Amino acid sequence: MAKKAASKAPANAMDYPEHEKTYDIFIKFSIWTTVACIVLLVAMAFGFFGGGGLIGGTLAFIILMVASYFAL
Repeated sequence: MAKKAASKAPANAMDYPEHEKTYDIFIKFSIWTTVACIVLLVAMAFGFFGGGGLIGGTLAFIILMVASYFAL
């Protein structure tokens, strides 16, 4: 069996700035995933029930994603 190299850092040492960066990335990803799901549902509703069809639904999705980029 290979021996583990002895670390000079204590066992409970944590890299808090790295944890905070990872948490910020996770929060941003979660927000954009939620926004994308909501925009997709609205665009699908417009395409199916609003008479927009495939092209109208796709355009609605693109326009709403751009608008949400500037809103957030």
